[in-house]
Amino acid sequence: MLTHYVQKYRLTPARILMIKITIHAVSLFFVAILVNNTLNGGFGADPIKGIEHFTGKAALNTLILTLLLSPLAKKYKQGGLIRLRRLLGVYSFFWAALHLSVYLALDLNFDWSLLGSEIIKRPYLAIGAISWIILLLLTLTSTQSMQRRLGKHWQQLHNWVYLALLLSPIHYYWSVKSGLIEPTIYLFICALLLYCRKQKIMKWFTKNTNQYQTKSATKNTNR
Repeated sequence: MLTHYVQKYRLTPARILMIKITIHAVSLFFVAILVNNTLNGGFGADPIKGIEHFTGKAALNTLILTLLLSPLAKKYKQGGLIRLRRLLGVYSFFWAALHLSVYLALDLNFDWSLLGSEIIKRPYLAIGAISWIILLLLTLTSTQSMQRRLGKHWQQLHNWVYLALLLSPIHYYWSVKSGLIEPTIYLFICALLLYCRKQKIMKWFTKNTNQYQTKSATKNTNR
């Protein structure tokens, strides 16, 4: 019944615009919560960790919503939902950038060399850094002009979002010392989203593996 109703409810350009405005409004609302809690002691006895967890979870939640659009669009035959992916993806990186900035500024006092050594020493920071770099690259190439410029390579690059979706909840799970129930739930949700795309992911993984093996064989032959 619900599926039939949603399929009949078409997402016109005007409705897509309203959803985008809502996404902006909700995102700014959470920015306001972040600022208010920071200024008024809302993050408890360890405000730095509180801010880091808030921004990190906001980045992960937005990434999950971004990857949720395609299954919803397919199930309910609402292709217009795909037009929201770029906006949500940019907001995911926005929160990830805040997350890193807080850690760099408040934990490390802008010590870039210490940041490098911490990433090397702490595996959970290393996988967080990989996820961050992926989101950065996807954000920088998210425009239509970059899509035209990259051509077929654009989709190959943006498929790396699946790795970010895998690594981000692992980074969260690994970074907490207690209260593992919430990160475990995130791991389950992200695993479910990846499972929904198992055929596409396996095809992408196989293609990249074959390309790598072909390049390696060519180099060995040239030697």
